[in-house]
Amino acid sequence: QMSVEESGGGLVQPGGSLTLSCVASGNMFSMYTMVWYRQHSGRQRELVASITIGGTTHYADFVKGRFTISRDNDKSTLFLQMNKLEPEDTAVYYCNQLLHRYAWGPGTQVTVAS
Repeated sequence: QMSVEESGGGLVQPGGSLTLSCVASGNMFSMYTMVWYRQHSGRQRELVASITIGGTTHYADFVKGRFTISRDNDKSTLFLQMNKLEPEDTAVYYCNQLLHRYAWGPGTQVTVAS
């Protein structure tokens, strides 16, 4: 089964920045709309941002103007540049194809705290 693996999380102070990466297995990445999700402890997973095969992006209102999603199809890699981080951004971040065709990865923990 195709899979993804997220990385790049960590502990950062409010107002700081992080860049997350997601590497996908297989050779279908360039044909998929890809999505970043996050899950706060005890809550359901929520969509953060998505990017189509043509590069059209969509953002949840709570990250507009702060996060940027991008992709490198040659490297089957999805990115999430996160700026002006807030404590509310603390969560485990996951990536997947829009219809969840990849097996879910372990996610990467982002903690925003002073």
